[in-house]
Amino acid sequence: MGDGVMAVYSDPAEAVEAALEGSRALDGLEVGGFRPRLRTGIHMGRPRRLGGDYYGVDVNIAARVATAAGPGEVLVSDATLHRLDSEALELKRRYRFRGKGAPKDLKVYTAEAAG
Repeated sequence: MGDGVMAVYSDPAEAVEAALEGSRALDGLEVGGFRPRLRTGIHMGRPRRLGGDYYGVDVNIAARVATAAGPGEVLVSDATLHRLDSEALELKRRYRFRGKGAPKDLKVYTAEAAG
């Protein structure tokens, strides 16, 4: 996966919180003039587990959502959005999303901690 990481969570709220916490942990970090930033994409689905890895369409969709995220941005798919507490998060639809191989009707949202 190059410099990417895939993590699997059974609870989408935990996945979003981990992504937001990871981004916050990098705030203010600078290495040789470079400020690392995470780009995160979260999608709920039913990937196929084989050994210690996961495969399938939902893994590919999650990868496309992650690729579309900007530096420091957490994007969630509409499948994920429906399982989140909208009061704990600020969720805004991102209208310009195209992911090669992702369903054309897939909607994504930026997720930020509320408050």
